[in-house]
Amino acid sequence: MKNSVSVNIARFIALMIVQIYIFNNVNLFGYINPYPYILFLLVFPFTANRALYIFIAFLTGLTMDMFGNSGGVHAAACLFLAYLRPVALRFSFGVSYEYNAIKLSKVSFYERFIFISIMVLIHHLVLFLLEVFNISNILYTLNKTLITSIFTIILCLTINILFSSRNE
Repeated sequence: MKNSVSVNIARFIALMIVQIYIFNNVNLFGYINPYPYILFLLVFPFTANRALYIFIAFLTGLTMDMFGNSGGVHAAACLFLAYLRPVALRFSFGVSYEYNAIKLSKVSFYERFIFISIMVLIHHLVLFLLEVFNISNILYTLNKTLITSIFTIILCLTINILFSSRNE
């Protein structure tokens, strides 16, 4: 238990530092800014208390909002992500999720890819819809969501594979 808490705290701090100091300064092609900090919310233990998870998702988004001066859009997107995680888990892992028999580092690459892709697309869609908050710019929002999601998915999968292989 104590080891799990310290690992999650270290993971949170590391991903926040990398996001704030490196990826917030990346601006590919003028508008692509990857958000790998959500990997913390994706790999958070599936058996954890749901209320605690939603609170931690809020704190994660709030931290990004404080350092990014974004007015709460990250907190809202992270809360929405935390709320929909059981649905994405059930869709990605099926019966295995029902019996709490999954660990993200132990599942197949296909299942991991589906889960991360769904969660990243949901997060980015909510984030950019709230950021733009104008229906007349829907094509711009969808384009930014798709392109940024591709880069974030690649980054999250790479980080997950690199660090999960060390733990096994």
